[in-house]
Amino acid sequence: MSPSIRLFSADLDGTLLGNPESSQRFKTAWTALAAEARPLLVYNSGRLVDDLRRFVDDGTLPPADYYIGGVGTQVFDVPAGRMLDELHVHLADGWDRVRVRELVAQFPGVRPQPDEFQHEFKSSWFLDGARPEDIRELRRRLGEARLGVKLVYSSGRDLDVLPRHATKGGALRWLCARLQIPLETVLVAGDTGNDASMFRLPGVRGIIVENALPELYEATVDVPTYSSRQILADGVLDGLCHYGVVCVLPTKEKTRQTRAKMEPGFRMLFTGTKLGSLSDKEKVFLATAYEQALLALQKNITPLGFSACSLADNTVTGTDVNYRSVWARDGAITVWNTLQVQDEEVLSAGVRTLETLLSATTPTGQIPANVRIDDGQPDYSGVGSICSIDSGLWLLIAVHNYAMRTGDHSLLYRHADRLQSIMNWLSAHDSNNDGLLEIPEAGDWTDLFGRSYNVLYDEVLWYRANVCYGRILELMGQHARATDYLRWSQRIRTRVLDVFWPTTKAGDPAGPPANQNRFADRQSGLGDTQYLLAEITPFAFNWRCDVYANVLAFLMNLLDVDRARTAFRFMWGVGVNQPWPVANLYPVVQAGDPDWRAYYTVNLLNLPHHYHNGGIWPFIGGMWVRFIHRLGFHEVACRELVRLAQLNQLGRDQEWEFNEWAHGTTGRPMGKAFQAWSAASFIRACQEVEADPKNLGEA
Repeated sequence: MSPSIRLFSADLDGTLLGNPESSQRFKTAWTALAAEARPLLVYNSGRLVDDLRRFVDDGTLPPADYYIGGVGTQVFDVPAGRMLDELHVHLADGWDRVRVRELVAQFPGVRPQPDEFQHEFKSSWFLDGARPEDIRELRRRLGEARLGVKLVYSSGRDLDVLPRHATKGGALRWLCARLQIPLETVLVAGDTGNDASMFRLPGVRGIIVENALPELYEATVDVPTYSSRQILADGVLDGLCHYGVVCVLPTKEKTRQTRAKMEPGFRMLFTGTKLGSLSDKEKVFLATAYEQALLALQKNITPLGFSACSLADNTVTGTDVNYRSVWARDGAITVWNTLQVQDEEVLSAGVRTLETLLSATTPTGQIPANVRIDDGQPDYSGVGSICSIDSGLWLLIAVHNYAMRTGDHSLLYRHADRLQSIMNWLSAHDSNNDGLLEIPEAGDWTDLFGRSYNVLYDEVLWYRANVCYGRILELMGQHARATDYLRWSQRIRTRVLDVFWPTTKAGDPAGPPANQNRFADRQSGLGDTQYLLAEITPFAFNWRCDVYANVLAFLMNLLDVDRARTAFRFMWGVGVNQPWPVANLYPVVQAGDPDWRAYYTVNLLNLPHHYHNGGIWPFIGGMWVRFIHRLGFHEVACRELVRLAQLNQLGRDQEWEFNEWAHGTTGRPMGKAFQAWSAASFIRACQEVEADPKNLGEA
């Protein structure tokens, strides 16, 4: 039996903060604890103490007992109402802030952070996309100057130079010693590399939230922690339940009255949108929709796993015969979305899907686009004999999620060599070793659409696949190799944000260095974007908004909350969710546009507002609902969920067909009926916004 928790130390940004609604749920749950049983609460942040206090003063967070600010350089005793200056004696040995500033300022690429992030024992800088060798070189220069310092680099940008005894973990150890609290009774929570020192204190227990950056996984790869499957403060609450600190979680409905007020700018954005709690009639409708989604999903269960669509309810001719298959991307997405469904047939079909696809891996590591259900034959190319890059990407993500959710690691060991070969095959598509994959035209889910080279959708999945494979190796005890992939995923993330979200804000401390050679500068025409661009090539860029890829970027934890909100504001503003949630692309490609291809008329699929050219996809609609909910707009997410249910109800021949896609302007259902991923994505959306009447589990 582990000793009970006496002190809880939590990071703020990206952990307790980021979604006002989940922060409110944490506050509700924490204040509901009996005073005699409640652990001491410590907010441990890179922010300075005065900044930390305002989140309690404005009601965002519950009162703390202690604040640790400035990355472990300040400790404030709340009951005593004073700063514990005794810590500064501990920090001062070997510290010379003036000399530190002089030396760091000479290092290539650094810019000082604003004054509010600086103080006597903290020198903070921006350094974009620094490599491990860059940090080692800076550490060497400071060491040669005989300065006793510690470098903390996190989020691919933030560099803190601190006294050698200062870190979040160092200050926490000092505080615990002062309070005579054993580290074995301490619980910590965080999301980035500057939280790692807390997790590495001997004996502490830890919560890593789902949105954590790979740098924290890398730093704690050999440390037992609890990895929550939920993000931000909801992930913290999940971890508190795991460790027995919190026994009852507040539901989203129960905390409606205490929900944080919506920011005025977003309140105006939702003008005309009905908000507030769902009516009883709407709740009954969603309960019906949920049951119908389960029925639609069960129609896709076959001996080989999940089919793309119901075999019994669809007639196929010509090239449509490939719908009678277990598709890698469709199947993996279906597995990813249904792991929390408490139905043995569904879970068993998910395992068979993964086994079918993994068993068809080529010796070089290629995953088939699909495996025919009638004869078991794999197909490694699509209509145009082009490989499917995202097949392997989605499969790795699904395998990792299966292992984490179920605790069954046998699949990992049975297919260890195949999983490695898949990563090798995918890595070979980074032909210039810049971290990004080079995609052949129409080489992913948009298999009749003209995108190529660096395609946002594929790069988002490539980032997540590296994180997932690193975590797979961690589960198998291969910590050194896990670290390699987790470190590489950080490089991919930095590259994606740098290349696909151009900005001209070179003079802004939070923007790029003035001398950085950016794509937007070279093209002299793009300026600042409000979303991740759809495609980048050496010769051009595609400025369209790939709605699906931008939503995925946030769900896959590549895009931070602030940029995700900016992208959402744009997408909502232009109406990508009209007439139904949600179109995959904005704006559509019209005939005569430079991006138009003659083959868009094949089977009349990619006419404007059709299929991949701005069609409405219910499976993306489910992700759209989750995207909105994770941003902290629960009521808006519920309304979009009702609209998605209405779309799924329409049908071409009967109600509740969960069709493949719908026309982008008329909203009429198109494509095959009883599509597995349409049903699965709706189920997952219900569970995430807690609209599942059976409350079958968290997201």
